[in-house]
Amino acid sequence: MTASIDGEIRDGRHHMQVRVYFEDTDAGQIVYHANFLRFMERGRTNYLRLLGTSQQALLKEAENDAPGFAFVVRSITIDFLKPAVLDDLLDVVTVPQAVRGASVALLQECGRGDDLLVMARVRVAFISGGKAQRIPKSLRLAMEGLK
Repeated sequence: MTASIDGEIRDGRHHMQVRVYFEDTDAGQIVYHANFLRFMERGRTNYLRLLGTSQQALLKEAENDAPGFAFVVRSITIDFLKPAVLDDLLDVVTVPQAVRGASVALLQECGRGDDLLVMARVRVAFISGGKAQRIPKSLRLAMEGLK
């Protein structure tokens, strides 16, 4: 694994490591289920960053075509397979599945070593003014190139 805090992209898959801290756990020192969503959000954000699309650059690029744009989670299906515990080192993997005009389907996994702990299918939409808008061409091409 790279020393980069943002992780790395290998074979079209974004890998990012996350350490489980006390604040991530419940009274039993098991990761609270909603915190996996936070870990996956960081994975998606860092994936975009490593595609060469910083959040700030994307804001500037898209502001002319789609004022007030945002990426929003449209849907998520998540399976909790095994628990993570205090001090675990997790690998959060993000894989683009389909890039459409205004949305992206992603597969995300959280694992510990060879154990798959959580798997999610996430659909992220690009919106502006409360309506779906086409994903900026440069970002769409970068994602499609990694599939």
